[in-house]
Amino acid sequence: MEASGIEAPASTTSDTGTLGIVSAVFTAWANGIRDHRPEEVASQFTEDALFQGLDRSHGIGRPAVIAYYDKQPAGLQADFRILEHRRLSVDVLVAYADVDFSFLDGRVIPVHLTVVLQRTGGSWLISHYHVSKIQ
Repeated sequence: MEASGIEAPASTTSDTGTLGIVSAVFTAWANGIRDHRPEEVASQFTEDALFQGLDRSHGIGRPAVIAYYDKQPAGLQADFRILEHRRLSVDVLVAYADVDFSFLDGRVIPVHLTVVLQRTGGSWLISHYHVSKIQ
């Protein structure tokens, strides 16, 4: 499976472009969830991504991401609000967001989401993903 990711802009040390990068990756991730396309969701992750969804155990890599989102019901939506974003280095960003996962039956699961994005082969991909359910 080819990585799709978001094409990386020219290197910069300022944070002016980080929000756009994070927003583009989150949008592609959310669109894949909305369309129930687990492979598209997984294409936003690195091959060795550390993934912690709402399951008890974590997963590693795109196959774990595909398995997680494949078992989610059709009609699931992820509405996100990016709260924080920082460039840790030229090729690494961290972001923190609130996400509401909504189901067709009206249920909503609010979570905090932390991701680390890594520039890989000219694209920005998620290398670490961790959600915490908001009680």
